[in-house]
Amino acid sequence: MTVRVLVVDDSSFFRRRVTEILNGSPEIEVIGEAADGEEAIVQARKLRPDVITMDIEMPVLDGISAVRRIMAERPIPILMFSSLTHDGAQATLDALDAGAVDFLPKKFEDIARNRGDAIKVLQQRVIEIAGKRPAARARPLSTPRTSDDRASVRQRPAIAPSLGVQQASIRPSTTPAPAVARTTPFKMLAIGTSTGGPVALQAVLSALPANFPVPIVLVQHMPAAFTNAFAKRLDSLCAISVKEAEEGDVLKPGHAYLAPGGKQMIVDGRAGSAKLHIREDDSEKLTYRPSVDLTFASVARTYGGDVLAIVLTGMGADGREGSRMLKDRGATIWAQDKDTSVVYGMPQAVAAAGLSERDLPLQDVARHILRAFELS
Repeated sequence: MTVRVLVVDDSSFFRRRVTEILNGSPEIEVIGEAADGEEAIVQARKLRPDVITMDIEMPVLDGISAVRRIMAERPIPILMFSSLTHDGAQATLDALDAGAVDFLPKKFEDIARNRGDAIKVLQQRVIEIAGKRPAARARPLSTPRTSDDRASVRQRPAIAPSLGVQQASIRPSTTPAPAVARTTPFKMLAIGTSTGGPVALQAVLSALPANFPVPIVLVQHMPAAFTNAFAKRLDSLCAISVKEAEEGDVLKPGHAYLAPGGKQMIVDGRAGSAKLHIREDDSEKLTYRPSVDLTFASVARTYGGDVLAIVLTGMGADGREGSRMLKDRGATIWAQDKDTSVVYGMPQAVAAAGLSERDLPLQDVARHILRAFELS
């Protein structure tokens, strides 16, 4: 079945470029174009595409507002094109909050090391997200908080989070989460994710209490310009503390450390006094920077089996081999289920390898974490 795409951008050159690339795949057909957000809304109603590619800055109506209105009328998977700047990062996170499924850099040279690979990434991303029909959003995921609001979040008990793009119409289960059979307590929570991850991480982390008893390491496939802004946004919304990881950070309970984009995050030392090392990585051995596999492997060496590791929505198989190393040392591995994953790639790789003990819908992940750490 051909994926039908609407291309939205105020630049006729960029629309033409994206159209040529997408039509170069036998599995994709560009069925229309729009030069601004208002026209995008009209064309979305008329053409009913399977996927929309959307620019952020446009005349008449910006991309974020267009996403919000399209998602309210008839939810469609939307892929944003973003500039790799601080302002671009903030706007892209706003677009994801509005309901967009994923994003790619607007400069194709920032997507991959050569044009051929960049073309494949764009085509594959469109095909992958086409299979996921998002549900309408009842309200935005995140609202910027004042310092007083943030303090209130840190003090209040955990509550069920708002759910993300494709999960908004699903209610958390009221069935008690089963206990995790262990003779020793977990000493680390590690989470890896990619496509759909910003929304998924927010849903999970915003439900954890400030007194969460162990440190948390987070690996989200994301450009270097985005991770600091994303960490700050999570920190403003969560009771736990969230920061972009830095060289020499000492891991503390109730703190989450997000791997910097474009680099590798290594956990080193001993459980209870472990530190983070942030490394530049220009090698071709690893596709992802940051890599879930690499971070999980270092967690396995440092914490052994005293780890709960979770692989959430994402394209590819990053996290499978790191989960295997953790599993071999006795760690517990969970994966997000197919129905609530934006892209069922990374969690499927873990599940298909027989590594995950539980395959959970996103809305139940936090509840199971709280039960595993005896917080509920």
